[in-house]
Amino acid sequence: MEKSPFKGTRGFKRVVNATGYSMCGLKTAFVNEAAFRSLLFLSIVLIPIALFLPVAPVEKAVMVAVCLLSLIIELFNSAIEAVVDRISLERHELSKNAKDLGSAAQFIGLWTIFIVWGIILIGHYI
Repeated sequence: MEKSPFKGTRGFKRVVNATGYSMCGLKTAFVNEAAFRSLLFLSIVLIPIALFLPVAPVEKAVMVAVCLLSLIIELFNSAIEAVVDRISLERHELSKNAKDLGSAAQFIGLWTIFIVWGIILIGHYI
């Protein structure tokens, strides 16, 4: 099997390279993906609220985690869309399915935020 020219670094250099690739990915998502920017803004609002709410530390952690999970899902969704578009911009049922499945994952991620926050807040304030 042919080896990728992008593989092969090890140790600290690999960590530095991986961090650089990750920062490029985050920048790309921020610049090119409106949905990512919207979710990032939502997380920037919700995470501090979660940290200051008078709830148990584990509840705070879950409230923060579901916000971060939604950002992760959006990154995967954007990656799927980019790969599909790279292969072909032609309309195809499988391409549509791939994009719709990524969108469905994000839909569930957003509902997870809503449900988790709702359960915790209702449990404390009602």
